[in-house]
Amino acid sequence: MPAERRSPPTARVVAVLDHFVAARGERAGLSALARALGMSKPTCLGILVELTAAGYLVRDARTLTYGLGPALIAAGRVAQESFAAADVARRHLTPLMERYRATCAASTVLGEEIMVLETVVPPGAPPVKVGERYPFAPPSGLMYVLWAPDAEFDRWLAKEPTLPMRMDREHLRTVVSRCRATGYLVETLTPFGTRLHALMAGVAAYDLPDEVRALMGEMVSSLGERVYLGADLAPADLHPVHLIAAPTYDAEGAQDLVLTLHVGTSITGTEITHRGAALVTAAATITAELGGRLPAR
Repeated sequence: MPAERRSPPTARVVAVLDHFVAARGERAGLSALARALGMSKPTCLGILVELTAAGYLVRDARTLTYGLGPALIAAGRVAQESFAAADVARRHLTPLMERYRATCAASTVLGEEIMVLETVVPPGAPPVKVGERYPFAPPSGLMYVLWAPDAEFDRWLAKEPTLPMRMDREHLRTVVSRCRATGYLVETLTPFGTRLHALMAGVAAYDLPDEVRALMGEMVSSLGERVYLGADLAPADLHPVHLIAAPTYDAEGAQDLVLTLHVGTSITGTEITHRGAALVTAAATITAELGGRLPAR
């Protein structure tokens, strides 16, 4: 696995927030904070100003000190809900993992990234890292907008692709229509494509040299070509399947988590239908347990 690239400016922002969290509510002024963190005062002030403007810190105009702000309360609530959802997902994905001896995962979109929240892995299978991140832009992220309103799908499709690639928009809309009808997605990838997507995890493809991005783009199938349509699944024929995915929904009927069932081999169209139905059932159960509801189509 490639070494993770670090960002010193981001690390300094994290250090500021960590300091206030560790202080458990104690406020600090610019000079004391810069000294404690080994930063120059101008650098520290720039961070404090931005975090305060975003609501992650508050500034007391009388004492000129800083403390944790209300934006962290909202972020904490979202994180708490995500962890609760992960626990529920694990309970209902574990029987699928045991039944099919297949890795199952729950993931979601947080900001501009896709993040893996929970995984269950059968004995002997390669581990999948909770917290793994992918860019939420083509070619990654189709399954996170398949069951969302058309406007959200269009916004995702309008994002700058992380890699140069072909996009047959008409075919993609057919994919969306079929996946909404079946309730699940069936994705196929070549062994090379699977390895390529694993290498892309956490990589900002935008930052790669243009010639490297172009080469990687040529190696990635066109969006939509990786997805089987229901009408194309001959019941008795074998189809190479990478994974099957199905959504859960929140209290507003909006797409929430995406559950995936890894296959990684060729199975019949009939078996694809059975596994898809099992995943949809698990997704509906998780939706109900988390207080969600199915959308009105």
